[in-house]
Amino acid sequence: MTIDERIEALTMNLELAFRDIHELKELAHKDGENIRTLARIAEAHQRRIEHLEDGRA
Repeated sequence: MTIDERIEALTMNLELAFRDIHELKELAHKDGENIRTLARIAEAHQRRIEHLEDGRA
């Protein structure tokens, strides 16, 4: 394998790695948004439960 072939192979690997990293970054961002949404829902439910418990106490 020549130096040029090695450089080309390394360049291709770096491009693939960059694409994978970009996709993982997008997925992590979406996961973060989903987690924040679930946390807001959980907080709303917790407030509702506390309100119901306060009414019975």
